[in-house]
Amino acid sequence: MTHWILQDPYWLLLLAALPLVAWLRSRRTPVLLMIPFASSWYRSGIRSSRSGSAILAYLGACLLIIALARPQQIEEQHESQQSGYDIIMAIDLSGSMKAEDYRRGSSYINRWQAVKPVIEAFIRERSSDRIGLVVFAGRAYTLSPLTFDHDWLQRQTDRLEVGLLEEGTAIGDGVGVALTRLEQGRKGRTGPRQGAFVIVLTDGANNQGKLDPVEATKLAKSRGIPIYTIGAGKDGITRMPVADSSGRTVAYRRVVSDLDEPTLMKMAEETGGRYFRATDPETTESAFRAIDRAEKIEFSAQSYVVTSEIFGWFALPGSLFLAFAGTHRTPKRKGGLR
Repeated sequence: MTHWILQDPYWLLLLAALPLVAWLRSRRTPVLLMIPFASSWYRSGIRSSRSGSAILAYLGACLLIIALARPQQIEEQHESQQSGYDIIMAIDLSGSMKAEDYRRGSSYINRWQAVKPVIEAFIRERSSDRIGLVVFAGRAYTLSPLTFDHDWLQRQTDRLEVGLLEEGTAIGDGVGVALTRLEQGRKGRTGPRQGAFVIVLTDGANNQGKLDPVEATKLAKSRGIPIYTIGAGKDGITRMPVADSSGRTVAYRRVVSDLDEPTLMKMAEETGGRYFRATDPETTESAFRAIDRAEKIEFSAQSYVVTSEIFGWFALPGSLFLAFAGTHRTPKRKGGLR
């Protein structure tokens, strides 16, 4: 990026003095000398010659003042080497995510309402990463493959609601689909996967699907992919809304949370990730912040500024204009009075 600055701009205040100088010169009283028959000597070029000299002088003075202000051309050069992670988030959208055991202020909110803004914030803050999203309940689906288009991903996340998928909790299938999406982003490379991890957020235990969580963990471990697991919801009995045919909540029933913490802990431990317990919005945010710190890639960046002095572009023509103004005078008339 290139721009221009004045290193000593206060010199430009002299430009305001030039009109004053011109006005004072115009106010000078000329010395009168009565010479007979002087009208016969008048040449129209005398006045225009003096006017041209004044213009050249003022223009030269303006250019020299600008040169004194030291105009400079600034070029900012940036060189950076940046890389990011590939992240797949596997999010539980089973019916139990409707349980209202979180509070925001004085109001109860369900588990999905509590974790959704935290997920969206995590996506916004990982601007240099490719992020994909897998959702699961009774089956697992890809909502988004790995993408840098986080605005589009945010719009897809905003459309999600609990109840869109078949009932059940297929944690193993969710991890399996996430691993498949990460492999598809490798572009033919072989060997252990570098710079990738999976985040699994669930509030239940695996009771559906074709892939067992233990087998999914082994698969992730063989590929060198850490799994960070987050257990949502509170332990014990919680309240579940009961809706009528139009979707309005008409009553509440009590249900028992069935979070399988031992399995989630093992998934994280076996793959080199971490397990977090998210019992309220604050601990959910803390979990995502901890993941963000643990899996934050550092990149080197270099920048430098090139400054070029360009006062010569103004000083040289300004000096020439003043020189021409000094030589551009009316020649003296030869001879004298008789």
